[in-house]
Amino acid sequence: MFSIIVAIANHFAIGKDNRLLCHIPGDLKRFKQITAGHTVIMGKKTWESLPNRPLTNRVNMVITDIEGEQLEGALMAYSIEDAVNKADKENENFIIGGGTIYRQFFPLADRLYLTRVNKDFEADTFFPVINFEEWTLISEEPHPEAFSTEGFDFNYQILERKKNSIL
Repeated sequence: MFSIIVAIANHFAIGKDNRLLCHIPGDLKRFKQITAGHTVIMGKKTWESLPNRPLTNRVNMVITDIEGEQLEGALMAYSIEDAVNKADKENENFIIGGGTIYRQFFPLADRLYLTRVNKDFEADTFFPVINFEEWTLISEEPHPEAFSTEGFDFNYQILERKKNSIL
């Protein structure tokens, strides 16, 4: 099973200059809690952007198109198909970025763990547009601006793909 976990600002913006758009401490804690004990799948740029690698208590799979490349602490995949074949067949696998990896895995995703940030940011990386009619909202946890230390409101959402909407 493939799940995507991502923070999305207005207009599906997710990054700028290979960095996240904002820092929400609670979101990082949520990310760690949800992905702990699972395989996380990312592109090489996302791997390089991590302050500490590999992410602890997770299998870190890095996708690169450089055949034979090895990164210390990472399980390497050399294509999306290779990553799918090497993914954990028994448990949830989390796609954690970046933009190109999200786009390629989006049709394969069964679940989305979203942090919906209600703010405009200057961005150069965007998540694929989500047709919310193809997804069922499983849970939502609002964080209104009045109660947010970040200066904007955001929501945690979990969505599952409707069975009849698989591409």
